Amino acid sequence: MSSAPKPHVPLVILGAGVIGLTIAYIAACDSDVIFDITIVARDMPGDWDSQAWASPFAGASWSPHPLGATDERVRRWEQITFDRLWEMAPSGLVKISPSKILGETDAILSTIWWKDLVRDFKLLSESEIPAPYKVGIAFNTVTVNPPDYLSWLRSELEACGVVFRRQYIRSLDEVKSLVGKTSLLVNATSLGSRSLIGVEDTAMYPIRGQSIIVQRTGLQEFITVRSGGGLSEHVTSITPRPGLTQTNTAFLNGTHQIGNWDTSLDMSVAKGIFERCSVLAPCLKEEGTKILRHNVGLRPDRKGGPRVEAEHISLPLQRSDGLAPYMRENADGEQQNLTVIHAYGMGAAGYQRSWGVATEVLSLLKENVQTGC
Repeated sequence: MSSAPKPHVPLVILGAGVIGLTIAYIAACDSDVIFDITIVARDMPGDWDSQAWASPFAGASWSPHPLGATDERVRRWEQITFDRLWEMAPSGLVKISPSKILGETDAILSTIWWKDLVRDFKLLSESEIPAPYKVGIAFNTVTVNPPDYLSWLRSELEACGVVFRRQYIRSLDEVKSLVGKTSLLVNATSLGSRSLIGVEDTAMYPIRGQSIIVQRTGLQEFITVRSGGGLSEHVTSITPRPGLTQTNTAFLNGTHQIGNWDTSLDMSVAKGIFERCSVLAPCLKEEGTKILRHNVGLRPDRKGGPRVEAEHISLPLQRSDGLAPYMRENADGEQQNLTVIHAYGMGAAGYQRSWGVATEVLSLLKENVQTGC
């Protein structure tokens, strides 16, 4: 007796950052449903200099964030992602690095919710902690290099038949002609969700990050300084990166400036970053260090935490103020029900939650697949 044929389901994903691409990858590999996927975005892998999206400018390592201590769903996303990236290390896309978190007080010990999530966790002895720090934690972490990693995701998706369409979507009405009768859409527009008409999530806000990419032999250890349980405005960390196209590079961070929309480079801030990181790794000031580039990016965070949920919307949009932009394809006034799976608001943790978020989004998509399609 033959099994029932798998349904073919058109799926549109808005956003080609790490969250949108990973969702597409998980959906393209699903064994129950054949998703015909189109990724629609203004910025694509390859647009490494565009500051209109966050993914190219991320540190892209797993590093603990406070939300995992209180939100079990976030912790699950991070566990799934850490395990997946760890398994990918033999490919060369992921670097496994010995890591240290240093603090001047024991405040960093107050939120070690993640000690069973990482590998080889231990508290450092007094002799292992450099001055002026008093407390230290060691573990092994995972890191990717955004240009290599995003390019790999895109090439894998294109090999699976995923279509990439460059288009700036300003209103959900613009996707009506793209989603087809299944009306299934993933919104992974991150900070763009604040201004996307039909979403307009004013809980979204930027966290300005300035960083430096250097090339330097001898940097093998991820190391970061925490002033307390959370992140201060001026953070200090060194993240060695895997290198498929460029070797011996590291990401020097940086800043964590909440609510700051400024994407201009501040060289006085860059000097402070380099000086702080040089205290942790004096070799940075030795001959042979190359400054490859300065980065400024806006991390897309959200008050109340990330948004990963389904929403049912009727198109064309009906607004009480009558200010929905005119769309020719909506001129007939025919209503269309749209299921939107939102997946945005990860702040500085997009890479380290990506596989877990994508797994949950796939479950939401399959729950909303129209059985008659």
